[in-house]
Amino acid sequence: MPRAILPLLLLVLLGAADAAWARTLSATITRVATPVATLEGVHVRLRWPEGATQGELQLRAARVDAPDLGYRFRDVDWRCPLRRDGQGGWRCDGQVRQQRGAPLRLALALAPGMAKVDAALSAGGQGQARLAVQYERAAPDLTRIDLVAVPVAWAQALASQAWLAGRLHGGTLDGTVRVHAPRGGPLHVEAPLTLGGVAFDTADGSIAGEGLDARLRIDWRALAGGPHVTVDGALRGGELLFGNAYVALPAHPVAVRVALQGGAEGWTVPAFSASDPGVLEASGRAALAGDGSVRSLDLALHSAAVAVLPERYLSGWLGIAGLTGLTLEGALSVELALRDGALHALALRSVALDVAAPDGRFAFNGLDGELRIVAGGSADSTLGWRDGALGDIAFGPARLPWRSRDGRLALREPVRVALLGGELALSGVSLALPRDGKGMEMEGAVAVEALDMASLATALGLPAFPGTLSGVIPRMRYAGERLAFDGGLSMRAFDGEVRVSSLAMERPFGVAPTLSADIVLEGLDMQALTGVFDFGSISGRLHGEVLGLRLVDWQATAFDAELHTEKTRGVRQRISQRAVQNISSVGDASFVTSLQGRLLAVFDDFGYRRIGISCRLANGVCAMAGLHPRGAGFAIVEGAGLPRLDIVGYNRNVDWETLVERLAAVGSGDVTPVFD
Repeated sequence: MPRAILPLLLLVLLGAADAAWARTLSATITRVATPVATLEGVHVRLRWPEGATQGELQLRAARVDAPDLGYRFRDVDWRCPLRRDGQGGWRCDGQVRQQRGAPLRLALALAPGMAKVDAALSAGGQGQARLAVQYERAAPDLTRIDLVAVPVAWAQALASQAWLAGRLHGGTLDGTVRVHAPRGGPLHVEAPLTLGGVAFDTADGSIAGEGLDARLRIDWRALAGGPHVTVDGALRGGELLFGNAYVALPAHPVAVRVALQGGAEGWTVPAFSASDPGVLEASGRAALAGDGSVRSLDLALHSAAVAVLPERYLSGWLGIAGLTGLTLEGALSVELALRDGALHALALRSVALDVAAPDGRFAFNGLDGELRIVAGGSADSTLGWRDGALGDIAFGPARLPWRSRDGRLALREPVRVALLGGELALSGVSLALPRDGKGMEMEGAVAVEALDMASLATALGLPAFPGTLSGVIPRMRYAGERLAFDGGLSMRAFDGEVRVSSLAMERPFGVAPTLSADIVLEGLDMQALTGVFDFGSISGRLHGEVLGLRLVDWQATAFDAELHTEKTRGVRQRISQRAVQNISSVGDASFVTSLQGRLLAVFDDFGYRRIGISCRLANGVCAMAGLHPRGAGFAIVEGAGLPRLDIVGYNRNVDWETLVERLAAVGSGDVTPVFD
């Protein structure tokens, strides 16, 4: 691109201008070397017809190379009408072209005796973008460049010297650039600049910016060991993306400062800092490999008002974790050290920190204390909370004493947490944070003691029923976003027992959490059970199992369930008129004969021999079965004694959502029995 070629061309013109009195002047120069650039294949030609008030100047260069600035031009051609300015100087204004890129307009003014050279490069016809260069013989090592609404893309070659993968797209630059090019000394560029609406990215899209406004002071030095760059100023507005990190900058200034030192192995960042007043203070140092990967990083963050962090700085990471909408309150400090891309040390300190996940998935209130992790050696810390909740299940306060050893974090002693009128006990818990391409891993043991089932049912939106939940899981493991439990849980409910095994959860804290389990029921008192769910009265003992249960976002998507009664000494087996109606309504069951249908209006309850029903849920359809085939259907209730009442189902495939709606209707009393 020819955008920065003007200061390079001037160096050739200065040597040729004194001969401009000739009618025709031609000069061919094989090579011109300057502290800034090297020109090759240079040809200068001046034509001034006899008696004319102006001549024509043409300058061509086959190659123009400025390696320190990153510019390389081919087949440069500038032509302009040359005339006197009336004060002993000269002016020339014309179009400049090169092998690639649109033509620009170059205007040149030469003071008497070449004491001063002024030039202006503009995007011809647009009348806005303007780059003006000033050179004075009294200060031959200094070139001044004034920028007015210059497209930021004009600086692509210079920016590529510091960031090879970066691509500049939109926005403008205003300011003054001073280029110091002393003989025998390093090139030095100073540039206080104002950026407006800047856009940039990389080819892989991992780094990008849009609508960025800034006031920056840039200091760039071409040292022998590699370029040294300092950027100091403030960002205002716009969006930034760095990998998974998305930043939505505020309208007020965010002060930034960064120092970089280039070298054969990449970039060293001796210091960087950023200040979003009242929201976030960041500082640190880093070392980057040639491909941009982080070799080392030391970062310190402090926020006295964390409420703004999720929307302004954390939305990228939270979105990946399925926690978009997370809310924070309180104060937080983080110190982080990475070595070769792996965690070396982490210290997290919170003060009265409240964390709440979207949709009420979880909450921790009053987080207070410190959490430390070290890759080598050991470190102790303690972090606790005032209270919290998982969904609608509230839990009490806790203090967790941690010990980090060789990159792994473990509880120093068991922890007990008040939960649903009982306790949750954690022991042997240890975790490893993500590293070497692996996600977070955790393991430990958990036990629950005497949790109140009525409180649990209410929290889950179910009718309250009596009983307690107890059990021990000798080992739980979390890896690859999956939480698995060895052992099982057992609960005493309705004078019977419910046992849960093969319990596992996928994405427990992410989007669409999935739970799987096997459940066995033994000897539940059906009269108490149906009373709680307002189903009508059924006496007897219920047994059964729900195998392969799978809940996605707490909605059932698959299971293989079978429920049946077993005769128990001393327990009557009776079913009420209302329960018969509800079974008929829910399962599309019907009575074997119209005579039995008429009996329903006469008797309040009936004896039964057995009750049995099964459902295999897959793809939103429940495949129904009963005790045994009965004609074209299947028996659900076998009557006993007089009057005898049998219930038969005929619809073997029931839409699951429809079945759930019918169950809900039973709870509200809005049922319609089916008679045949």
